[in-house]
Amino acid sequence: NEINEVPFFDVQLPYELALKIFQYLGKAELGRCAQVSRTWKVLAEDEVLWYRLCQQEGYLLDTSISDGSCWKLALKDCRARERTLKTNWKNRVGAVSQLQYELGKVLCAVHSWDGVVVAGYTSGEVRLWDTRTWDYTAPILEPMHGPGDAGPQPHVSFVRINSSLAVAAYEDGTISVWSLMFGREPIHHYQHNQRIQALALGSEGATVATASGFEVKVESPNDRGFWQTTGTFEIQKLVNFLNLVPDVTGAAAEDVVYLLKAEDPGKILHSVYGQPVTCLDVSAHEAAFGVKTFGWLLNEPNQILLYNLETSQCLRKMGNSIGDFSCVNLQNSPPNMLVTGNKDRRVRVFDLRSSESLCSLYAHQLGVSAVQMDDWKIVSGGEEGLVCVWDQRMGTKLWEMHARHPVRHVWFDSHSLITAHIPEERAPRGASLSHDDFATHRKHQGIIYAYEFSAEQQAAESVLPICRSSYDEVTGYNYNIGLAVPYDSI
Repeated sequence: NEINEVPFFDVQLPYELALKIFQYLGKAELGRCAQVSRTWKVLAEDEVLWYRLCQQEGYLLDTSISDGSCWKLALKDCRARERTLKTNWKNRVGAVSQLQYELGKVLCAVHSWDGVVVAGYTSGEVRLWDTRTWDYTAPILEPMHGPGDAGPQPHVSFVRINSSLAVAAYEDGTISVWSLMFGREPIHHYQHNQRIQALALGSEGATVATASGFEVKVESPNDRGFWQTTGTFEIQKLVNFLNLVPDVTGAAAEDVVYLLKAEDPGKILHSVYGQPVTCLDVSAHEAAFGVKTFGWLLNEPNQILLYNLETSQCLRKMGNSIGDFSCVNLQNSPPNMLVTGNKDRRVRVFDLRSSESLCSLYAHQLGVSAVQMDDWKIVSGGEEGLVCVWDQRMGTKLWEMHARHPVRHVWFDSHSLITAHIPEERAPRGASLSHDDFATHRKHQGIIYAYEFSAEQQAAESVLPICRSSYDEVTGYNYNIGLAVPYDSI
């Protein structure tokens, strides 16, 4: 084919040159060109063109052109799978599982990364679930045992996880770090003198930051794998929020936001007296946080501020709300987008280029506690235990699920959703406070839900067998429930 010349109207072009012209065409244009002539059809269905289209649309990014035999069909299958996933999300077609734990232990903290969930309990135990394999035999991450550990273990305060590490902070100021690659024993362990107020783990790499009292400590391994303290920062106020991005630690302490770097230990990013920070999220180059104002500052409503981490300049001031902003998600949002939750019951989406609210959704009666969005949907969780899925462009609610306790963690990708309902009380009324008590009712314990909207998941597989119908056609929308009567399958 490289020798044959391709007819372009009144000129004959070499095949490689004609291929360079065709690489500027999209799917529809290539389809039309394939109908011109037999030579153009061979050219328009060249594997190089369709492999390039696959890569441009974000499919099969970790493959090379030699891995597939028909990239046009591969692109078609990927697009069909994406449409099926979106339909399953909208119609709640899939399977839901509860990540349960032993009786009598109350859920304290949950975090997830790419479908792997880590949870800490009042028993002091830390458990892992890998929802990508649907293997729900949760391994226990062993604590660091000392000589005087005969008594009850302290409660777990915070947990964090990324691609390689899991970290847990306990009520007594202890921090344990586990490697997801090597066994269940901690690879690092250190102690604070006071209770830990915040814990952060970088999304990549192996850097852990903790805040206790007025001190922020950053720990990471060196080139030989030995852990060491890479930074200790003294802050004048108690830290409420802590985030880690490469080379920078972002900390919010009451009404001050700090940028903690090794070369500039006390750099203040934002400080206004009497305006405490209510939420914080940091991406690679920007930081977004909510500030609360009081009645005597009537001209300054509650807002979300966006700062550039490199220049330390305020880029945008967004929002004009009576309620406090309770959660903000910048890191997982699409480019130039930001989603926030507020105590005034509303979820708001902002365009960072115009500072304007694209949509405002009346979501939760007791305030929004967790939120995340992608290019077409929003998932929000509330203090009353409700999880809502919204169509962002239409501004409409697709469906909702309710559990007893407040939603403290929401995470989703294209085919799965993880929500954590964590109780406010660590020792529920009516239950013994002893470590060996198994009488705590399941409704007091908190729960983690894992939803799977896989494209391979059939609608009938997510319905109880007694409710499956053998009818070929159903009229109207049946909410994925087919009612069956005896002898239907005969």
